[in-house]
Amino acid sequence: MNDRFLRAARKVPVDRTPVWFMRQAGRYDPEYHALKGRLSFKDIARLPEVAAEITALPVKKLGVDAAILYADIMTPVEGVGLSYDIVAGVGPVVERPIRSTEDVRALGAFDPAAVAGVFEAIRLVKRSLSVPLIGFAGGPFTLASYLIEGRPTRTYRETKRLMLRAPDVWTELMEALTAMTVRYLEAQLDAGADAVQLFDSWAGHLAPVDYERYALPYVRRIFQALAGRPAVKIYFPGVASGELLPLLRSLAIDVVGVDWRVPLAEANRRLDGRFALQGNYDPLWLEAPPDVRRAYARTVVDAGLQAPGFIFNLGHGLYPEAELEAVRDLVATVQEYSAERLAGRRVGEGSAAGGPPAVGGPSAGAGDGPERGEAR
Repeated sequence: MNDRFLRAARKVPVDRTPVWFMRQAGRYDPEYHALKGRLSFKDIARLPEVAAEITALPVKKLGVDAAILYADIMTPVEGVGLSYDIVAGVGPVVERPIRSTEDVRALGAFDPAAVAGVFEAIRLVKRSLSVPLIGFAGGPFTLASYLIEGRPTRTYRETKRLMLRAPDVWTELMEALTAMTVRYLEAQLDAGADAVQLFDSWAGHLAPVDYERYALPYVRRIFQALAGRPAVKIYFPGVASGELLPLLRSLAIDVVGVDWRVPLAEANRRLDGRFALQGNYDPLWLEAPPDVRRAYARTVVDAGLQAPGFIFNLGHGLYPEAELEAVRDLVATVQEYSAERLAGRRVGEGSAAGGPPAVGGPSAGAGDGPERGEAR
């Protein structure tokens, strides 16, 4: 197996920087369209052979160093008896949003059999993969926001109203989602996943004091429950989450995902250098001219290599407008350039000429708009 991803996650030296992308199987690839056809995400969850093939596709097409399970962060809620749909152009839609104690108590205990296709897809794809497989789930706050709002939102008004006005209901819901997520991730590891990532895509919409009180305890509990597992654990606190990083130092994880709004060197400082870092290329820079996007990629690699343990990724997921050749070229650029840098370091050349590199890439504006769940 190409184990560069696992080695870098554990801060073990590698010959080149591993690279994979959030949403690396998606609409930018015509072959993905051919496989998916008219199937919905929920359809594919019941067709593990299709999910397995889509999961493996980016490894074949892009040459990435890890695969991530093709699913959606909303998938496990079916295992607690909650119905949802993914509406084109909108995202996850919950017909009956959760707003009361009665709504929370109507949720059942998580039944893995309700989403058995996910675990079968893992078993199937593991037979042919030559790279590690990443399983994943949504963070409790992010899941709660979809269940409470009923659909994607820019303001999180109903979520925060429930959190602040009905803290007992909030606590009961978050505990239910935490228990569900632990069992869901454990089942993915039992099926053969080599790593798991928790996507808390919208946690950056919380002030640090609110995140510490209303969200972080449940993230901590999930990773504590998985602490005895040898798999790599990754936490991505989502977009615009740089101010939350100092609060993550106590988590029982290996890797923190960083969005493009905070430089990697600053992220490492805020985390006290405790974790490997994953990120943080702005996905929209894939639309830049080739020489520009390659130069930016080299800058991100230079920044990442300043500390042990670095995995090249995006600061968020690939957009459907990305061009396949641009994504493939980005992978090659990172792999070739990082190999040169690391080879130079081994023979005593040290860092690149001209002093320390600029880090962190371009700045960006306010958080991303609403979208569907974090489907890969």
